[in-house]
Amino acid sequence: MNRPESLNSFNADMMDELCHSFLDAAIDDAVRVLVLTGAGRAFSAGADLKSMGTPPDPSKKDLRALMHSMIDFPKPFITAANGLGVGIGMTIHGVADLVFMAESAKFRAPFSSLGLTAEAASTYTFSRLLGHQKASWALLSGEWFTARECLDMGLALEVIPDENLMQIVYEKAEKLAALPLASLIQTKKLLVAPHIEAMKSAVYAEGVGLANLAGGAANREAIKAFLGKRDPDFRGI
Repeated sequence: MNRPESLNSFNADMMDELCHSFLDAAIDDAVRVLVLTGAGRAFSAGADLKSMGTPPDPSKKDLRALMHSMIDFPKPFITAANGLGVGIGMTIHGVADLVFMAESAKFRAPFSSLGLTAEAASTYTFSRLLGHQKASWALLSGEWFTARECLDMGLALEVIPDENLMQIVYEKAEKLAALPLASLIQTKKLLVAPHIEAMKSAVYAEGVGLANLAGGAANREAIKAFLGKRDPDFRGI
């Protein structure tokens, strides 16, 4: 994700480009493992507030298409959380096969405080990975979580010193990439098959919920208050 000036917040262009990256990598025999990380000091600050309320562009892949491309991705998918992860910058880890986090990274799912609801299939994946009560607190409270807390909750496999994150992640990726691709694909298929339709159903239901809440009184007031006190470099949710 390469929008460091906005802390890699998601706008229509980045969602479209990221979706096509997953779709292309899925059918490219030269790609054996996919690693997702963020440019600059953040993993992703979530949805770009400047793009909220903009009419959708039918020529671009939307959030639902992006999530389907990740859920359907047949090869190992690794996230390397190099820094701040807010909103989808936190919830996206739920659909990855392996999650590695930098020691200093911190995460927040602020949906309730913004009058919205969770996305990225997290209403399903977080309960499965974290258990119901931890998932409920993570998605309802809007609190910040350290990388270590995410590890303890079950959202990450490993926490790595910041300066070693990408080196170690690429070593892990290379170890997987050296194995027979057909075996990787078959084993992943068996692991995720029981959850694919549930994740896609969650994506759809979350989209309906977001559409119902976006622009409502609570959402408008929360966004107004948030914009009034936020860091000017921080554009995401």
